Amino acid sequence: MQSALPIALSAQVAMEKRLETISNNIANSRTAGFRAEEVKFETFLSEASANPSAFVSKGETYISTKVGELTQTGNPLDMAVTGNAWFAIQTPNGTVYTRDGRMRINEEGQVQTLNGESFLDAGGAPILVDPAGGGISVARDGMITQGRGQIGAIGLFEMAANAKLQRAGTSGVVPDVAATPVLDFNAAGVMQGFTEGSNVNPVLEITRLIAVQRAFESAANLITKSEGSLDEAVKTLGATS
Repeated sequence: MQSALPIALSAQVAMEKRLETISNNIANSRTAGFRAEEVKFETFLSEASANPSAFVSKGETYISTKVGELTQTGNPLDMAVTGNAWFAIQTPNGTVYTRDGRMRINEEGQVQTLNGESFLDAGGAPILVDPAGGGISVARDGMITQGRGQIGAIGLFEMAANAKLQRAGTSGVVPDVAATPVLDFNAAGVMQGFTEGSNVNPVLEITRLIAVQRAFESAANLITKSEGSLDEAVKTLGATS
């Protein structure tokens, strides 16, 4: 049996998944706090024949934790994280971690995302300020000062190096290993008046998109040629039998 056909098909399956992730990355290249998706491919050997063949796996998707570009906005309710840390927000499906620190304060004084989800402190409780108490100041360690007093702190959380992240919403993630509060604010901290953009490089992603599309077409051509050679072999064998 020819091995070119199944190998080309396995490559197309892998590239189709890659096309999906690249398209999603490009679509969110301007989404605050968005983390790009990458695909890790591996090969495996088939030893069913005398000449083992290498096949491409369908690929394993993972979320890149590379830092996005910081932009100074001057808005006191815009926060960005420096270092390997995340904000925590409370959603209907539980705690989600995000690098999107654009905040608002509702009528009850809850510090929320632009979608209305509460930001959490280091203990996992919603953060409350005085909605009529004037502006807030946020220190590197997340401590919130309003008026003359400290009224709470924005929680920062770090994730284990081996944690696998699952996307939650547009800019949120959920790790399979529990995140822990940041204790060392020299390595990580909050920057008030800044936002973090997506970590997608649009030019690189478009280049990848073109390369994958061409590779997909090459695999399709290989399948066509393989099927053509099989047809010719059947015709030849049929004519001589």
